[in-house]
Amino acid sequence: MATKPRSTRRLGKSKTSRKGKRPQTKRVPARRAAPKRATSKQSRKPAGPARGVVETALAAFAHEVRTPLTGILAISSLLETSDLGTRERRWVETIRAGAEHLAALATLYVDAAKSMAACLPMREDFFDLRTLARSVSDGLAGRATANGLQSKVTIAESLPQFVTGDPVRLRAVLENLIDNAVKFTPSGLVELDVFATSRSKNGMDVSFVVSDSGIGLSFSEINRLFKPFSQASIDVASRFGGAGLGLWSVKQLAQAMGGDISLKQREGSGTVFTLRVRVGLPREGRKTSAPSLSYAGALKILSVEDNPFGRVVLNTVLGELGHRIEFVGQGELAAERVARGDLDVVLMDMVLPGIDGVETIRRLRALGAVGERIGIIGVSGREQDEAKARAAGADAFLMKPVSPRALAAALGEATGRRAASGG
Repeated sequence: MATKPRSTRRLGKSKTSRKGKRPQTKRVPARRAAPKRATSKQSRKPAGPARGVVETALAAFAHEVRTPLTGILAISSLLETSDLGTRERRWVETIRAGAEHLAALATLYVDAAKSMAACLPMREDFFDLRTLARSVSDGLAGRATANGLQSKVTIAESLPQFVTGDPVRLRAVLENLIDNAVKFTPSGLVELDVFATSRSKNGMDVSFVVSDSGIGLSFSEINRLFKPFSQASIDVASRFGGAGLGLWSVKQLAQAMGGDISLKQREGSGTVFTLRVRVGLPREGRKTSAPSLSYAGALKILSVEDNPFGRVVLNTVLGELGHRIEFVGQGELAAERVARGDLDVVLMDMVLPGIDGVETIRRLRALGAVGERIGIIGVSGREQDEAKARAAGADAFLMKPVSPRALAAALGEATGRRAASGG
């Protein structure tokens, strides 16, 4: 009988002590909900800075990796003008195409960091489809030979030469398929067939068929192959490695290019991948000729370049073009040298120790008559530097890797603008 009054008194005390407040059972969800909202906000806050850090890091990587790629591209371009045999010339073309592709991939990674999206909008560049197919086939031949395999390539005569589309992503997809074919073929043959399947007034479907005589796949393995973080089987993953993202990415890119990819078993053993993409057909009469390497008159050039490898390459290329060149490694030294006169052009690397290229260009233009007369060309591996360089006073801009042809064209552009402005 005593317990009931104590219980009643306890409830009474509870109600009295919380007079004017909500019961405890109603307060709990509110207390729990608040931390959740705070946690949610906290989890979203680092997203912006994280994207900025990734983008900045990849932009720096792109700039640095394009410096050696400039050397590979420039020297291979010079070799192409030398007296080479047919076989050696194909080797040089393969080296040059590889350097160009790596430079394009660097741009692709920076674009990916900017958008943080798996599939970016496809580019609509004007490019030589037959040359791209031959370059990929040369890569296939090299990989196959290195692995003791045979290779066979067939490029249909009806395949158009010039088209519009995204050559960087198209080549990346083909490289992935060829790598897989060679990787999973212990012995035998890897083939590539390229042909047009349908054509309309403004576009065309092009198929790339990569077949091999490798380990093959079962139907259940085929069904798993295009899923993210999935490989054909545990045995394949343990033997050959990989994260299982390659073919999933290939499918996403193929669909973004207006096509798709399919896979079937090869008769006997092995697999057959068929990649279909949609390319545009350019308007009739579109200019396809490249600018000439020839340039009238030797120039006295100052290169503001702190990378020793970059200096060697520029010295070689500009020497072959008939120009004289000096080097300084800092923007502060560039202003001192330009002030002494007798220079025609400054090649300004935009990423420098001390003051950067943008500030250096401003200082050069502030030197009065001598600074206004000289031609200035900004050079960088980062696309966003072009607008800054031109705003500061650059006459032209070069994106790394720099080819001899592009360098000659930029020299003509820079000196031409100075002459037209009365500099």
